[in-house]
Amino acid sequence: MNRFCQIRFRFNLRRKIQRHFSVVRRCILHIWDQILMCSIGKPVRYRRILSHSREITSSSSPVTNDTVPSVTPPPICHHHHDNDSDLVALKISLLGDCQIGKTSFLAKYVGNEKDEGVKQNNGLKMMNKTLTVKDARISYSLWELDGGYEGLKQQIPVACKDSVAILIMFDLTSRITLNSVIRWYQEARKWNRTAVPVIIGTKFDEFIQLPVDLQWTIASQARAYAKALNATLFFSSATYNINVNKIFKFITAKLFDLPWTLERNLTIGEPIIDF
Repeated sequence: MNRFCQIRFRFNLRRKIQRHFSVVRRCILHIWDQILMCSIGKPVRYRRILSHSREITSSSSPVTNDTVPSVTPPPICHHHHDNDSDLVALKISLLGDCQIGKTSFLAKYVGNEKDEGVKQNNGLKMMNKTLTVKDARISYSLWELDGGYEGLKQQIPVACKDSVAILIMFDLTSRITLNSVIRWYQEARKWNRTAVPVIIGTKFDEFIQLPVDLQWTIASQARAYAKALNATLFFSSATYNINVNKIFKFITAKLFDLPWTLERNLTIGEPIIDF
């Protein structure tokens, strides 16, 4: 009996010591966390968005895109707001020939916000669109090069620097504008080698009125360009809001590793998505 009591006493003593050690350990970790927070200061807004992304990813299935690797957002310029620490300002560039529907595309995406401030400066048109992710906000600053290549070549560096995504657009009904995609891409990459590249064919509602064999030829050439440039290809229509919002959902998912599935569509006569 005495032997049993001794064993029980030692067991209880060991558990008591372990409980005290656990309490002390939690206190030390809490104090250490507070020291780190004080030394680092206010969290960086970009880091906060990424933490929200991890929370969403842990509860949902990841983005599936087998051929396009995950993209780490490049260094960007943040516009600091002292009383709005949840706002992340990101820049997106739109390039392409004249009269291909860039402005209509932006207006459809921005919606009512376009009336709050469209800025123009020497061939550059800027609009803003704010999204909400959890309790943080993303403000996309959309820079459109509003003109042709030769006339506004000097503005390409301004349009492309610090962008997290570059949208190179062409008119699906114009082979000339499609042939210009390579030139726009090469010029953009001189000033920004890290932005997510997206090729967008506009005016899909007019494109489907073309003969099927011509649709197939244009789609094949566009897909070949996208593959060569390692870019994602979308066919879109601002008039009928086809793939406009989906393009920006794709960009947001790529930048912040959010769970969102992009489905490939290669059917002629339907708005193609290829990656």
